Amino acid sequence: MTDDAGRPRAALVVNPVKADAPKLVELLRTLSAQADWDAPLIIETSVEDPGQEATRIALADGAAAVLVAGGDGTVRAVSETMAGTGVPLAIVPSGTGNLLARNLGLALAAPSAAIDAVFHGDRHPVDIGWAELTRADGAVQKHGFVVLAGIGLDAHMIANTRPGLKKSVGWVAYVDGAARSLPGAKPFRIMYAVDDLKLHSVKVHSMLFANCGALPAGIALIPDASITDGSLDVAVIQARGPFGWLAVWRTVWWQNSVLRRSKAGRRVIELTGSGGSIRYLQGVDADAATTEPAPVELDGDEFGEAVRIHCRIDPGALVVAVPAGHVISPA
Repeated sequence: MTDDAGRPRAALVVNPVKADAPKLVELLRTLSAQADWDAPLIIETSVEDPGQEATRIALADGAAAVLVAGGDGTVRAVSETMAGTGVPLAIVPSGTGNLLARNLGLALAAPSAAIDAVFHGDRHPVDIGWAELTRADGAVQKHGFVVLAGIGLDAHMIANTRPGLKKSVGWVAYVDGAARSLPGAKPFRIMYAVDDLKLHSVKVHSMLFANCGALPAGIALIPDASITDGSLDVAVIQARGPFGWLAVWRTVWWQNSVLRRSKAGRRVIELTGSGGSIRYLQGVDADAATTEPAPVELDGDEFGEAVRIHCRIDPGALVVAVPAGHVISPA
């Protein structure tokens, strides 16, 4: 949208619980005026609307760019609605995980840089994932995700993470959720296929479908996942034997997050193998079905239980605004 003087207008979709809304609004108004843009449109999310409707309002108003400030759930909801519009989206890191911002390599403590990217930054197309969930009663729902979707233990972990602890200590609260989920974790039967190729039937603890794979503390959950490669990365997690979870942790932390960063470390992985605790696959889409309903999560939010999940990647469907000269790492 432009005003009578032909000036463009930005819109901010903000979760007032997760973000310092007054500070961000004032900063956006100041930078809009300095860039000779019209006064921005400010829309707050709510319990009833985590961000989709707020984004639709911004787009209907003709926003030249949309900014999102909130937790990972807010970013997911806004991105879902922005996909395919061609309107640039600026991520203002504000939550506990800031998963999309981390995978884009954005500074997490520089809201002014994130906002200024709308007026003076670059535009980059990135991928978005879509998950089609089939419930036990046959109902089908479709949702977007920008980082990863999961079925199984990862969703249990999120469900067991205490909101109060998450608010006080941030992403570290997920460690508590994991500690309370692991003792009762049992494998479940899942049938899956990637790119409609061979059908596999295995018992797993969790299955992940990733658009990108970086987590807080430098953890590379799915090391080859890239938000710009047009591919879906799949991780099949099977903790075998009494030391199974140690093998999973060894793969995720030591191999993925430490060894893979150097040529010598990658050679060590080639020689020693991954231990079989996690199987990594890559394709365009993946389909998985369970014998019993299992919990599902998208970008760290619970999405109930499903008996089937079909995920695919939509290449370059989301346009993000980043600071001028910023390079998005390929993986």
